[in-house]
Amino acid sequence: MKKITIIGAGGYVFPLRLTGDILSFPALRDSTITLMDVDLERLEGTADAARQLVEHHGLPATIESTTDRREALQDADYVILTFLIGGTDTYATEMEISRKYGIDQAVGDTLGATGVFRFLRTAPVLAEIAADMRELCPGAQMLNYVNPMAMNCWFLADQGIRVVGLCHSVQGTSHMLARQLDVPYDEVSYRVGGINHQAWFTEFRRGDEDLLPRIRDEMPRRHIDEARARALLDDGASHSEVRGDSLYEGAQERVRSEILRAFGYFQTESSHHASEYLPWFRKDDERIREFTPTRWGWQPGQNRDGRDRNAELLPKLLDKLEPSVEYGAVIINAMETDQPAVIYGNVPNDGLIPNLPQDCCVEVACLVDRNGIQPTTFGELPPQCAAVNQTNVNVQRLAVLAARTGNREHVYHAAMLDPLTGALLTLEQTRSLVDELFAAEADWLPQFTDGSGTASPATELVASAG
Repeated sequence: MKKITIIGAGGYVFPLRLTGDILSFPALRDSTITLMDVDLERLEGTADAARQLVEHHGLPATIESTTDRREALQDADYVILTFLIGGTDTYATEMEISRKYGIDQAVGDTLGATGVFRFLRTAPVLAEIAADMRELCPGAQMLNYVNPMAMNCWFLADQGIRVVGLCHSVQGTSHMLARQLDVPYDEVSYRVGGINHQAWFTEFRRGDEDLLPRIRDEMPRRHIDEARARALLDDGASHSEVRGDSLYEGAQERVRSEILRAFGYFQTESSHHASEYLPWFRKDDERIREFTPTRWGWQPGQNRDGRDRNAELLPKLLDKLEPSVEYGAVIINAMETDQPAVIYGNVPNDGLIPNLPQDCCVEVACLVDRNGIQPTTFGELPPQCAAVNQTNVNVQRLAVLAARTGNREHVYHAAMLDPLTGALLTLEQTRSLVDELFAAEADWLPQFTDGSGTASPATELVASAG
C-alpha cells in the first residue's frame, strides 16, 4: 500500500480530479491518499467527496485529511503539489496593479511581473516542503502542478528533490491539432520540446505522413486569413470555429497561428495564454480584442468559490471512474506496476536540449517505469524556437536567482527583461510596478528585506489553497 500525499487539497476541483485519476487505476486502489490543506473547511469538502468515491465504488483505498503538513509528508511515497500561495485575493491584487500600469495579463501565472511574484511568494513554501521531505520521506517522488511551472521546478531541483513538473498543454494541443486536421488521434505521433507553456511541435505525423505542412497551411489560413474575412462581414462575432472546441483548445487560435507563420512551428500553450509571453499581442485593448476576442481566466468580480465545480465533477466520477488527460496518476501507476508510460515532464536540462541553457527547466518526453522518471534527449530546437524560449528563460533565471539570494535587484531585472513588460513600460515604470507589488505582497516575501539585497531569515509559511 503506497502513500500518496496531495498538498493543497482544498483547491478548486483539481485535487478531486487527481484523486479520481488515482482511483481509476486498479493497481492504486489500495493506496492511502492523504489530503492536506490549511483551510479545514475546503479540505474536508474534498475529503468528503473522495470518501464518497471510495465507498460508492467499493474500493480498499484509505482517505486521510490533515492540516499538518509534516504529518501528511511522513513516509509518503509520492507528493503532489497543487496550491496557490496567498490565495485568490493576493492574485487579484497583483493582476490589478499590473493593469494599473497598462499590462493586461491573460492569466498572469507564468511570466511577467505577476508570474515572478507568484513564484517569489511560493518559493519559501517550496523550500520548507523540500526540507520536510528530505527529513520525512527522502525517497519520495514529487509531482508539481503549481505555477509558474518552470521557475518552481528550477528552484525545487536545486533543493535536492526528485521533482517533475506536470502540465496538460502537450496533451491538449495534440488532441486539438488532430481535431483541426480531422485525423484520428490514436493514429497520430509527435515530438515536442521547449519550455513549459512554450514548447514546440517539431514533428506531427500520421503513420508515414508528415502533417506539419498541413498544420503550417491550414492553421494560419483558418485562424488568421479566414477569421479576418469573417470579421469584415460580421464585426468579429464568428471568431470561433463551430467544431465543439473550447476556448482553451482550438476555438480561438490566431495567436498560435501567427507564431506558427512567423517561426515555423506550433506551440503547446493556448493562444489566450501564449499571448502573455511575447511582446506583440497585448499592446492595447484593441489588439487584445483582435487576437483573443473571448477572455477566460480571472476577471474582476468573478466568483472565486470552487465548491460548485467540485459538485459538478463528483457525479461524473461516481458514475464512472476513468483517468483524465493529467499525467500524475499515470506516473504513479507506471512506477508501481513497471508498465511503461511516456509523459511530457518539466525537468532540469541536463543536456536534453543543447541550445537552451543547461541549468534551466525544459519540457520533454520522459519514459516512466519502475526505474522512475527518465527524461529523453530531445536534441537541438530550431534556432528561432530556441531564441524565443530564451527570452522567457532570462526572466525565469533572474527570478530563481532572486529567490535564492534575497536580492531585490534581480526582481527588477526579471521584470525588465519580460518581453511584454519591456514592450509597454520604461525601465522607471517597471521599477515602480515592482515596488508596488513588493509593498502589496510583503507578508508573503520573507526572503527579502527593505531592498538592501540581503536575505532575511526564513519564516514559517504554509500552503494556502488555490
